[in-house]
Amino acid sequence: MMLLCCGQSIAQPGARVLHLQEVIDLAQQQSAAAKQADVNQESSYWQWRSFKSDYRPQLSLNGTLPDFSRSYMPVIQPDGTTDFKPVTINSSDVGLTLRQLISPTGGSIFVTSLMQRFDDFDRDITRYNGNPAIVGIEQPLFAYNPFAWAKKVEPLRYQESQRQFVEDKETIAVQATQLYFDLLLAQVNQRIATQNLANNDTLYHIAGEKYKLGRLSKNDLLQMQLAVLNARLAQDQASLDEQNATLALKTFVGLKDNEALQLITPDSIPETIVSSELALAEAKKNRKEAVSFKRRLLEAESMVAKAKGDNGLNMSVFATFGLSNSADNFSDVYTRPENLQRARIGFNMPLMDWGRQRSNYKVADLNRQLVQHTVAQEEATFEQAVLSQANQYITLKRRLETTAAADAIAQERYNITKSTFIVGRISITELNIALAEKDQARRAYIAALSQFWSAHYSLRQLTLFDFEKQQALVVEVER
Repeated sequence: MMLLCCGQSIAQPGARVLHLQEVIDLAQQQSAAAKQADVNQESSYWQWRSFKSDYRPQLSLNGTLPDFSRSYMPVIQPDGTTDFKPVTINSSDVGLTLRQLISPTGGSIFVTSLMQRFDDFDRDITRYNGNPAIVGIEQPLFAYNPFAWAKKVEPLRYQESQRQFVEDKETIAVQATQLYFDLLLAQVNQRIATQNLANNDTLYHIAGEKYKLGRLSKNDLLQMQLAVLNARLAQDQASLDEQNATLALKTFVGLKDNEALQLITPDSIPETIVSSELALAEAKKNRKEAVSFKRRLLEAESMVAKAKGDNGLNMSVFATFGLSNSADNFSDVYTRPENLQRARIGFNMPLMDWGRQRSNYKVADLNRQLVQHTVAQEEATFEQAVLSQANQYITLKRRLETTAAADAIAQERYNITKSTFIVGRISITELNIALAEKDQARRAYIAALSQFWSAHYSLRQLTLFDFEKQQALVVEVER
């Protein structure tokens, strides 16, 4: 770390002293934005879990218990007439099915066991019908396969969400840094205003003594009195600005106490040398944009495949083989069951659609081209943003050294000018100029620090890379 010493903050009695990194850590742990990021990550995780479960065996139990009916049914009599007879019946069924998706083909295989019971209460009849075991397959042919495309897209979406979480945390760091320096500058202004008021008040009393001795004009004395009044107004405004900045920082970070805050000026800056080439390489490797671009292109390709598959020849194959039996008793259903086979091939082919198939395909294809052009433009914009931020970081680091030196020089010059004024060797105008330059130099240094640290964390956000530790901030974890 490189230290630019230009006057450290003096802790106020009873105030909570905070460093920049402490404020960032608090914001990333307990702020509302951090909690939102945690919820978004957790939501993405469960969406990923839901997706993965679709490709695992599914066991389900279904049935009807009971299906009771009491009604009159038409019955044809021997003489050809129709008579309505009362019928009181109940039917129940229960089935257990194990199904496994075949993602490469979009079909599925299943094993099921089914049992049915029929009760005729008017005739006191109970019958059972069962399928102890049935093995089957369902397979669409020439159709769009959403499961195969999902296996390509969803892992990218989940990876994107992981990187988004890290990016959200770094965004919080950028926001916390900006609020930190807003309060720090307000505290610096308040200290400057307090010091200026004390200095002006002291100088006013000295000027009064000189005026009594005839060594100072009435005009200079009034000018000193006016400076005291202006300094008091500046102090009141600085105190109000500090209160507002404190409230803004506490609200964002999540501090709910009424404790006063005293921020430490972060003079120590990283000595790490950042190159724009490294920043761009890490950004392409770590940021979610690289994954997002790939995902969006795949989704566009998926829509083209869907438009092609949904509007052409669609066929499906359904086949089952198993055992079946019926009996008066439940246990007899499983005694010497008979073979059961079923096969079905269905198809659907449009013969006249008035160009709908071609139109849907053309729309999907044009959308794919639009996504390709959009992604190319966004990729170029992203690269430009990374390179611009890296160059800004380098420039601001050099500027910070200059403003630090200017701050030290302006402070020393003011001290000399003040001492010279007290002995009466310069005018009040020269003293005010030195005072204004001192305050301006200090504010410029704090502003340069703010810009540097904002650029520092913005570069981390854009690259998801820690240049001090030379390691990526993204850790790919599949739970």
